[in-house]
Amino acid sequence: MGRSSMAEVLLLTGKPGAGKTSLIMQAVAGAGLKAGGFYTEEIRSVGTREGFRIVPLDGRQAVLAHVGISSPFRVSKYGVDTEALNSTAVPAIRSAISDADLIVIDEIGKMDLFSAEFCDAVIQALNSGKRVLGSIMLGPHPFSDRVKRHPRVETLIVSRDDRTEVEERISGWLKDGPADDQRRDLPAHGSG
Repeated sequence: MGRSSMAEVLLLTGKPGAGKTSLIMQAVAGAGLKAGGFYTEEIRSVGTREGFRIVPLDGRQAVLAHVGISSPFRVSKYGVDTEALNSTAVPAIRSAISDADLIVIDEIGKMDLFSAEFCDAVIQALNSGKRVLGSIMLGPHPFSDRVKRHPRVETLIVSRDDRTEVEERISGWLKDGPADDQRRDLPAHGSG
């Protein structure tokens, strides 16, 4: 599982459908903290997943990826709209850095990592000194692996079998807060 239970950044990881977003949104709703950032939700039609939507906590929405999007950026059958990401998720992260007590980034995944602007915003959030609650892809990727290795980051693997335990860990982390001696900045995207 990650490093210290008092890390400033708590990132959930696991297979699709494990409940990472549900756990994050439930924790945010019960935290009593001013939260900002975004989460990602599925777009479904007649029970079939057709894409993903970015939902900033301020209520705006944009389609991140969809079977009907023509884009040079693709993950599986989905075309990825990096402009939607840059105009919705990135400002939500930056606004949370300046205005919120808790930064929500759900998720740091393959689709999101097509955007250098998104990666830069993630680094800014990690280096902000504020608590970050989010999710990160389970599989390997140079950027996400670098984020997972950061000394202020703790990762929790989520499965359907351990949701209650993970929920309790998140709740304790939100109540107790991070230790003050864990500040060490991560270099900007593309360096180090």
